[in-house]
Amino acid sequence: MLARSVSLTPLSFLRRSADVFPDDVAVIDESGLSISYAQLYEQSAHLADALRDSGVRAGDRVAVLAPNTAMLLVTHFGVPGAGAVLVALNTRLGPSEYTYILNHSKARVLLVDTTLVEVVHRIRADLTTLELVVEMGDGVAMAAGSTPYAHWVSASRAGPGLVSPIDESAAISVNYTSGTSGRPKGVVYTHRGAYLNSLGTAISFGLARDSVYLWTLPMFHCNGWCFPWAVTAVGARHVCLMKVEPARVLTLIADEKVTHFCAAPVVLNGLVEHTAGDPVVFAQPVRVATGGAPPSPTTIARVRAMGMDLTHLYGMTETYGPSLVCEPQERWRAYDDMTLAATMARQGVRTLTVEQVRVVDSAMADVARDGASVGEIAMRSNTVMAGYLDDDAATAAAFHDGWFLTGDLAVVHPDGYLEIHDRVKDVIITGGENVSSVEVENVLMSFPGVVAAAVVARSDERWGEVPVAFVTLARGAAVTAEDLVTHVRSQLAHFKAPKAVIFAELPKTSTGKIRKAVLRESLRAGG
Repeated sequence: MLARSVSLTPLSFLRRSADVFPDDVAVIDESGLSISYAQLYEQSAHLADALRDSGVRAGDRVAVLAPNTAMLLVTHFGVPGAGAVLVALNTRLGPSEYTYILNHSKARVLLVDTTLVEVVHRIRADLTTLELVVEMGDGVAMAAGSTPYAHWVSASRAGPGLVSPIDESAAISVNYTSGTSGRPKGVVYTHRGAYLNSLGTAISFGLARDSVYLWTLPMFHCNGWCFPWAVTAVGARHVCLMKVEPARVLTLIADEKVTHFCAAPVVLNGLVEHTAGDPVVFAQPVRVATGGAPPSPTTIARVRAMGMDLTHLYGMTETYGPSLVCEPQERWRAYDDMTLAATMARQGVRTLTVEQVRVVDSAMADVARDGASVGEIAMRSNTVMAGYLDDDAATAAAFHDGWFLTGDLAVVHPDGYLEIHDRVKDVIITGGENVSSVEVENVLMSFPGVVAAAVVARSDERWGEVPVAFVTLARGAAVTAEDLVTHVRSQLAHFKAPKAVIFAELPKTSTGKIRKAVLRESLRAGG
């Protein structure tokens, strides 16, 4: 780094907004809490000082388990401001999944919301590196072994507050995502990558100082697609929502004059269903970004009919969330509604801060721009992960000559817009959440009487996709579909459980591999 340069970090976004807009409302919480930008900076700085006073040093991992609250937003600045690495945990996981992630990340401190603290204490004895559990709530800690957040912060010594990293390539966060190996991998984000992707997202989504952003997207998911930093960068307002319910979302949009929010297609479908007989018209323009799974043209058309302007984004955990945007073109104004919706369902073109995106064949040559030639999406950018935490082999396998291979198969249309056709790997995306088929299969195979299992995706109007299990039983085994679903739910998050179980002999290749393509086709054919 040049002697005159300064490290790029999202921490600078909060510093600027606190300096320029100190009295503007930064965050509104469902509890009725209202925080100015000056207060958001102060709370984040106090958290950073408390972490240092507890012995946290540069590079240490600090985990947080919380729904979308003001405190979760504070951790996105306070934890990296202490030089530590934020590990935001999915609030929908099971005990064994939390155990694995906390141990694999070597988290020393866990900040946990009061509503979720009990699951932590059930697994406390199995956590090998965790030294401190801090309970974020209104007062005294409710669970034995927790330290109350307010007392912990107030008792710490004053320090330097938010400190930028010397090296912008230092890790800012680790986000865990399930792959087809059945074990989640820790995706490492850097300060530089988060800074750049936040700005690219803010520009692609049209965020400005007068924007009001509603937190329907979980902040734990790819650090909320970098929106904790993007919204703060422009001095806009965050409105935190702990639980997504259509009626509540619509009320907040109206009452808080929300201008922007992000939602998986399943959330959009819920809003459409809720307003089916009572059309909603908002006083202000509302822009919604969707991703996680391709929205159907029908969903896009219905959302637009509600008066919302929809932006289709595409990305992965490995790309800091959004990396492609279906950028609207002037010529689209002449399209009829269904043609426009079908065009908007494409994944699109690279965002401003993504350097290069290609669709390549097995020889790494670009496929033709004919809308028919299929290849794999490859990216090279400052906004691609630094690698998988403590997994050099998986990191090496994900790249080819510096290009990150996404595992998604797509075509390129003559206008340069990408459209995904399939996935290389058998990851199922249900309601915007990734489900590893192998992980579910392993749990099914652990049930007595199951001799073979295969989990594949079935299209679903509401969730986009849902997992369906094909199972072969041992002769004479008395096992029901309900038995297996209950078993999976006892081991994994409920959204990973099969929505249907089909008992059958599984089709196999000559080498004994299960032919999942045949199973998927049988579901499409209604078998």
